[in-house]
Amino acid sequence: MATGVLRSFGVGASVARGALAWIRRDPKSAMLERTNFHGRTVTLAGGPALALGASAGAALGAANARTSAAALTAGLVSGAVGLYDDIVGNQPAQKAVKGFAGHLGALREGQVTSGLLKIVGVGAAGLAASALIGSRRTSFLGRTTDVLLGAGVIAGAANAVNLFDLRPGRAIKAGAVIGAPLALGRGGGVAAGTLGASAALLPDDLAEEIMLGDAGANSLGALLGVALTARTGTFGRFVALAGLAGLTAASERVSFTRVIEDTPWLRRLDELGRRPTA
Repeated sequence: MATGVLRSFGVGASVARGALAWIRRDPKSAMLERTNFHGRTVTLAGGPALALGASAGAALGAANARTSAAALTAGLVSGAVGLYDDIVGNQPAQKAVKGFAGHLGALREGQVTSGLLKIVGVGAAGLAASALIGSRRTSFLGRTTDVLLGAGVIAGAANAVNLFDLRPGRAIKAGAVIGAPLALGRGGGVAAGTLGASAALLPDDLAEEIMLGDAGANSLGALLGVALTARTGTFGRFVALAGLAGLTAASERVSFTRVIEDTPWLRRLDELGRRPTA
């Protein structure tokens, strides 16, 4: 079992590094360049690289074919719609629309934003992945409840990790805190593959050479959601979903960056390995 977890970790790391090198060599990779909060030019290539590596590692580490398919569905679809939002959402008309309410308001005016497509895509991927994982319960109502809870956990985890993607390395560190316990014991391969890809890209993220963007953060969170859903029943999924909902609600009122900066041990963890501020 430990060998399988290590193999998943290694495959996730290897595919992520290979994908990053391949994407950066592409002549069109200049369209992925952005300016970060320090004013440095970085590339969003880390996002699709993480999505590919983490999905591959997670699928290899899954306990069965259905969970493997769930990992591929959640990781690749979340990464794809996130990358679309990273590229199209950078346009001035799209950047002006903020938050879920803003996307719905734009839809009422006849504008389908890239952010709304991302929300729908991640939600659909979460539902499909949860349906593939299934439920241990025998009644139709019980199975339906478990699938809906699992879909909420997968989509909610994708959104939660994305909330932390505001500073170099922060989203990957948050993912490690969530994923490390899920990588232990039987069924830990999905989380291990995801963490392998993340660990392989963390040095470049901290060095401000790449950023994850929505593609990487959404895929990372969705795959951790798959890992959690695959290892829990009704109660575990309900507790996880409640926690994710609370975290999302808190983000509407509280700046996570401000909380981290005002809490010494969180600030030290957040700054660990990062380039010093000029």
